[in-house]
Amino acid sequence: MENEAKQPISEARVNQLNIIKSVLIIAVAIAGGAALYFNSLGADQNPSSENLGAAVAVTLEEKVLPEEGITIPVRWGDFGVRMIEAGVIDQKKFEEIYAGRGGLSEEEKRLLLGKNNDYLKITPKNSSFVLNLLWGLGLGNKNEILEKGPMMDQRYGGAGNFASTGGWTLAKGEAMDHYSKHSFIVLNKEQQEIVLRVSQNIFRPCCGNSTYFPDCNHGMAMLALLELLASQNVPEDEMYKIALQVNSYWFPDTYLTIAKYLETEGVNWPNADPKEILGANYSSGRGFREILSKVEPVSASGGGGGCSV
Repeated sequence: MENEAKQPISEARVNQLNIIKSVLIIAVAIAGGAALYFNSLGADQNPSSENLGAAVAVTLEEKVLPEEGITIPVRWGDFGVRMIEAGVIDQKKFEEIYAGRGGLSEEEKRLLLGKNNDYLKITPKNSSFVLNLLWGLGLGNKNEILEKGPMMDQRYGGAGNFASTGGWTLAKGEAMDHYSKHSFIVLNKEQQEIVLRVSQNIFRPCCGNSTYFPDCNHGMAMLALLELLASQNVPEDEMYKIALQVNSYWFPDTYLTIAKYLETEGVNWPNADPKEILGANYSSGRGFREILSKVEPVSASGGGGGCSV
């Protein structure tokens, strides 16, 4: 048998073997390429907790802090000009502060110096500027919350000892020269009652007090926003919705973290109850610390409104 002559392979059989060989080569190449591709992904492409966390943060920011901002349904008009004329804002001091931060944008100049401004708009970029405008307005506008509320409690040594008053360094003269002195926004009895009621239900995590006790810049600015909303007859339930949107831009890390916690509870941020989220259980310092005990914090990609001008 060893010496038996081998029979020649037919042409058809040769073609068949060549096809099989080609298929095998292609299969090996595909497998090898896939292996090289997946190896090239590296650690950055693995579904690590760090990368998943970043993806979650981006998704939450789209919901909580839309880059395009929100339009607040109140006309700003000439409040900037009126505050300058009254001395609540010293234009030179104000512009010097922002000169060191790159200068005022054209839109910011219009809000400060224009007389026919339409609706306010807040974005991640201008949130601190809007905070400062509203801070000055809240401090200077005459309102019984400032005159009869906890700011005047003698236990605290007078209204001038708080961050919202002592920290306002952009006025002509002293901040207390303008405290509840100017009739920028005049409310009727019903509107004042709404501001009083809503202000007691909106908290802030920086110091834990409600807007009814505006002892910091965020509280004073929120008071001004509520006064504006009430004066232009925005419905009460809408006031809470707007206040939550604005608070989110001023405290982005806080509300991104709250949104993350709500999702673990099966609540999508757009479906959350603004009044509940602004209440003490979520938005006060104590309430937010409780949230932090249940979920890892989320950091925003941009900054919020700080606690100084």
